Amino acid sequence: MDQERQLRRGWTTGACATAAATAAYHALLTGIFPDPVAILLPGGQKPAFALAFQAMVPGVATAGIVKDAGDDPDVTHGVLVKATVTPGEAGRGLVFRAGEGVGTVTLPGLPLDPGEPAINPVPRRMIGAAIAALAAAHGASGDVVVEIAIPGGEAIARKTLNPRLGILGGLSILGTTGVVVPYSCAAWIHSIHRGIDVARAAGISHVAGATGSVSEAAVAKLYALPERALIDMGDFVGGMLKYLKVRPLPRVTIAGGFAKMTKLGQGLLDLHSKRGEVDLPWLATRVRAAGGDEALAARVATANTALAALRLCRAEDVPIGEEVARAAKATAAAVLAAAPVEVDIAIFDRDGHLVARA
Repeated sequence: MDQERQLRRGWTTGACATAAATAAYHALLTGIFPDPVAILLPGGQKPAFALAFQAMVPGVATAGIVKDAGDDPDVTHGVLVKATVTPGEAGRGLVFRAGEGVGTVTLPGLPLDPGEPAINPVPRRMIGAAIAALAAAHGASGDVVVEIAIPGGEAIARKTLNPRLGILGGLSILGTTGVVVPYSCAAWIHSIHRGIDVARAAGISHVAGATGSVSEAAVAKLYALPERALIDMGDFVGGMLKYLKVRPLPRVTIAGGFAKMTKLGQGLLDLHSKRGEVDLPWLATRVRAAGGDEALAARVATANTALAALRLCRAEDVPIGEEVARAAKATAAAVLAAAPVEVDIAIFDRDGHLVARA
């Protein structure tokens, strides 16, 4: 925990876009780009950002901020977030546009309507507050168009979940606090939630969260699920289940390999290796419950890996997969509590063959 607290925090794309828009509008009003430019975050912090780009011609001002994600392995670390501000139609207020590398929403279910730039609600509020404050200070109307761009963002977005969520053409401008907490994986969990919302809006009643590409392809084939029903859950089964508890869908399948589902059976909700290991003595107790003898249980308790344990059980026709699936289902059901969500577990091997389900 001490090491995690020492990791350097960074700034979201939403914070960078707010800083860039603030600097650009200030320049449009005064002819001067503030550098560094300070902004107010939702939590009350007032960070200042150095400008990496500035340009102005009559009626158009553009400023750019290089995103610093701190020590988080964020795919958008180092990108240039640019805001171009121009006068807008009188009385219309603030209008957002997607520039190069910023996506456009194309599917219902997201916090933004189809056709809107993928600039999320909190960054919109942050930018709106900054524009309003500057307008009030300088006696301006605040009727402006703010275009956010991330050069190269369309290529980067292909590495994210945006295409599956129906956000096309680039990245999303994200962030609820303005701050990136290292290894919190907030962007991934955000995408899980939005994937559930998109599925709901499409009328899908059965979604599947998979730990990886092999299990995702296998569970899609097993239940003939469309792509929009597939949630790229990764290791964050807890993030998916907790969201389904408050925003339920009729059915969810959790799909993954034997080791990951063993961790879920143990009670872990973050399946990453850094968050916990397979408990082989626990697995040995499941061997006994599945009808295995003490000799087999002892070998499982000292096996090198969960896969080795599975092979030992298969050699003696002990259905350890079914025991693990039942335990994993019990963990998931406990998280969902009384939510009206039917949950089932599907365990696959590395070739995508079904090992067990519950």
